[in-house]
Amino acid sequence: MIRPPAVSGQFYPDSPSRLNSLVESMMVKAVPENVLSAVAPHAGLMYSGYVAGALYSHIKMPDIFILLGPNHTGLGPVASIMSEGEWIIPTGRFMINAELAREIIIRTDLVSPDTKAHLFEHSLEVQLPFIAYRAHQEGRENPEIVPLVLGPLTLDECRTLGEVIGGVINDLKLNSVIVASSDMSHYVSDSAARQKDKKAIDRILNLDPEGLYHIVREERISMCGYIPATTALFASKRLGAKEARLIRYMTSGEVSGDYDQVVGYAGILIG
Repeated sequence: MIRPPAVSGQFYPDSPSRLNSLVESMMVKAVPENVLSAVAPHAGLMYSGYVAGALYSHIKMPDIFILLGPNHTGLGPVASIMSEGEWIIPTGRFMINAELAREIIIRTDLVSPDTKAHLFEHSLEVQLPFIAYRAHQEGRENPEIVPLVLGPLTLDECRTLGEVIGGVINDLKLNSVIVASSDMSHYVSDSAARQKDKKAIDRILNLDPEGLYHIVREERISMCGYIPATTALFASKRLGAKEARLIRYMTSGEVSGDYDQVVGYAGILIG
């Protein structure tokens, strides 16, 4: 199946030249490095793109990106993997690594092959313009992808799925990066967002998936992708993660000027 862009012209420009120029303006000078995983935002590029650009500027392109995003649409099963086909954005095409997707499906019955959950979901799609730009920077073809959209998993299910993903990466000796797509607090004041988001970010920086899962729920932090982030942390620990660091944090207020109702964005590397 070919998945066309769902939010082109809404979350980012539908013109290849305009999209490329916008992404280029959001990159920073950095020495790209090998990482195990990352937490990246997924709002419209005008709001969260400077965080995403700083993040991806630091990532050396792998052969495969395993993309974990929240399910905003409610379509499809609780954990949906698009197991074959191709995704298209204005600046490139991305093939799904069917072997890796199939291996994940074989190893856990939590995940179901599905396309419905992916058709209109923006959280993974908005990662691709940055990946395409960085691949072009490195003079290489776009990496392959394995897209997963996750609903309300329990902590134990996050652990199981994360350890399965980490185990597959280890066993197949893959050159891969896991990206957990998540915005942080939604529609609270700038000061409240920064206070609440720091609590969640600190758990990620401490490589504490259990702590992240619990603090988001206990403090009612409206972090939409805490399930993907928790899962990515379990996978990263399975892969031997030693540290995490915050590359950039900002809120939508810094763009819109509205500091009463903001969304927070964090870019975090784990390695």
